[in-house]
Amino acid sequence: MSSQPARQEPALSDATRARFDREVAKYPADQRQSAVMGCLRIMQEERGWISQQTEEQIADYLGMPTIAVHEVTTFYNMYNQAPVGKYKLNVCTNLPCQLRDGARALHHLEQRLGIKMGETTPDGLFTLQQSECLGACADSPVLLVNDGTMVSFMSNDKLDQLIEGLRTASGGEPA
Repeated sequence: MSSQPARQEPALSDATRARFDREVAKYPADQRQSAVMGCLRIMQEERGWISQQTEEQIADYLGMPTIAVHEVTTFYNMYNQAPVGKYKLNVCTNLPCQLRDGARALHHLEQRLGIKMGETTPDGLFTLQQSECLGACADSPVLLVNDGTMVSFMSNDKLDQLIEGLRTASGGEPA
């Protein structure tokens, strides 16, 4: 266990509560817990990741057990359970992608970035993760950047171009 005190999350702001209210309004009044994924998305947008305290805040707001929120957070890999780099790279490693060089792409990125899967580069730019099926098996190897942009047919050269493009977009120098 860490000897550092737990980081205190800020209280939900009025603006965040208003966003939560819009999510809850999409469901029948007796099913407000159905908004849990929307509330998790909002909090990740605002804070970058979902802490235990954030899960507790969402649970309190939605009137549900904290463990139920935690189950959703841990089931979907789109929710960051720890701080991540500016660019989160999820490489598909399901069997169809493995058969079409998905593992090669992951290993190339590990070597290129100098980190292992699950780690973040020292400069905080890149976090490398494996992903379950991204639904583009015929386009393998595929990866998802920041849970929103899918890139396909990723040869080593294309992977290198992606890394350099993201690094340059962040104001960094190409490696």
